Amino acid sequence: MDILGLLPGFGNLAFTIAAFVVALSVIVAVHEYGHYIVGRWSGIEAEVFSIGFGPVLFSRVDRRGTRWQVAALPFGGYVKFLGDGDAASVRGRAGAGVDPRSTMHGAPLWARSATVAAGPLFNFALSILVFAGYFMVGGVAVDRPVVGTLKDLPTVAATELRPGDTILAVDGTDTPDTASFMRVIDEMPPQDIVRYTVERDGTLREVSGPYPFPPLAGTVQPQSAARDAGLAPGDLVLSVDGTPIAAFRELRERVAESGGTPVQLEVWRAGETFEITVAARAQDLPTADGGFEQRWLLGVTGAMVFDTETRRPGPLEALGIGVERTVFIARTSLSGLYHMITGAISSCNLRGPIGIAETSGAMASDGLASFIWFIAVLSTAVGLINLFPVPVLDGGHLVFHAYEAITGRPPSDRALQLLMAVGLAMILTLMVFAIGNDLFCP
Repeated sequence: MDILGLLPGFGNLAFTIAAFVVALSVIVAVHEYGHYIVGRWSGIEAEVFSIGFGPVLFSRVDRRGTRWQVAALPFGGYVKFLGDGDAASVRGRAGAGVDPRSTMHGAPLWARSATVAAGPLFNFALSILVFAGYFMVGGVAVDRPVVGTLKDLPTVAATELRPGDTILAVDGTDTPDTASFMRVIDEMPPQDIVRYTVERDGTLREVSGPYPFPPLAGTVQPQSAARDAGLAPGDLVLSVDGTPIAAFRELRERVAESGGTPVQLEVWRAGETFEITVAARAQDLPTADGGFEQRWLLGVTGAMVFDTETRRPGPLEALGIGVERTVFIARTSLSGLYHMITGAISSCNLRGPIGIAETSGAMASDGLASFIWFIAVLSTAVGLINLFPVPVLDGGHLVFHAYEAITGRPPSDRALQLLMAVGLAMILTLMVFAIGNDLFCP
């Protein structure tokens, strides 16, 4: 056996696991801190704040008596409040001499509900802040198509476009804003040379340049046919099955026509050309009306021959963008779950820990910005899942609190234990199903 030949594989696996642990630890820490800090503000004392489960690796006790610890199994975490029987906040005994008001189950209903709801809400807040920071640093596209950085591609070698040019028209068709520019590009036939009307240094100029949207890979999605075949961001596809293509939409059309049959791509990368064979995969994509449609995709988004100029939004605008992104992800996730339950889309869209870990590693390998974006997306998903009305989850506890508010008394200990067992069985069943998807779905 070639042991040295296995080392790169082991290195990739270790990197994937490390990325998954980092992403999960950040999200869990924020979630549990939400429970902890709101509980503390509400007068509920915390005994343990743990990142991970199992044997404790190290810990310290703060001046309030809370033990902060990191455990050996870093796949989750919990806060154990005074009076909790276990980490799931099942009722326990607080002990003699303890003020019931400072326990989780002796505190007023509003305090308990606020403490429970804080975990998911902190996850949403993390997503909003990360998205806001992402756009404050990376910027958002300006309202007009302004040329930014020109990419080092064979198609742009002789271009007359220059960074800072504002594109006013393409082949004689006005493009007063970015939306109209993209529409004109999408409708025009691919061609080697395009005439641009640009504003440069206060004067209008007619310049020639390449077709702006070639079959250039902008991003390559994790767990996609393209990534598995070795396609990378920045790759330029020259031909499909020997037929030259000049536009990204031609690549998209040829892939859709393949119906999953393997196609051969001729690819240019950093001055070299090579061929890869890849088979598109059927994916369910959200539509404007809230539904889903199935398409054959490689898992590649296109990119233009130049980056458009961006501007940095202010804090309030960035927060607004962060809220919009978080709401969009939550809404799309709920819609996807509904369509999976009704059978409208494949249940293979549900991924488990293996799939999430693979995505963590892929996004981390794409760079820090991609990894941070992934953490924000995953944090939204974790917050949303925890609000589901399933015993064991935060949403289940909120249902118990609603029952108590209506009836004036909490569920009995026996009922709680039974419901917790049912909830745990549901979660474990779903986990096994999701792991099966990770292992057997394409």
